[in-house]
Formats: sequence, C-alpha cells, structure tokens
Amino acid sequence: GDVIATIEAVKTVADVYSPISGEVLEVNEDLTNAPDTLNKDPYGGGWLAKIKIENPSEIDELLGPEDYEKLIKEEE
Repeated sequence: GDVIATIEAVKTVADVYSPISGEVLEVNEDLTNAPDTLNKDPYGGGWLAKIKIENPSEIDELLGPEDYEKLIKEEE
C-alpha cells in the first residue's frame, strides 16, 4: 500500500502504509494538533484516513482488533 501518514516520535519517524488499495478521500487533520488521539481513541476520533476501497476482497485479508491484539502478544 501507499503511505497515508507519517508518525513522528521523539527518536524516530515512521511511515504508515494503507492496508488496502483505494483512493484517499479524507485525511484526519485534527491529529496534527492532537496526535495523542491516535492512541487514546483509535476507533473513534483517532482515525487516519477515509479510503474509497478499490478491491473489497482485500478486507478479508485484514486482522480484526482481537486477532491483532493476539498477534502482538505472541510477538512480545
């Protein structure tokens, strides 16, 4: 996927890639002034971008929140 955001931390900068193909319709500009919203409310106000999905079948390849949390715990 294409880069849809850049996250800046104290000692690093990381690109965030879109997990699906499509057209970016809107970017959450509110995160510029309140980046902590990304962590505090990721399923609400912390969204990064609204994307018009090009290939809906790609969604089947994504992990849901529970599966993603399980994956992270396994990698720790």
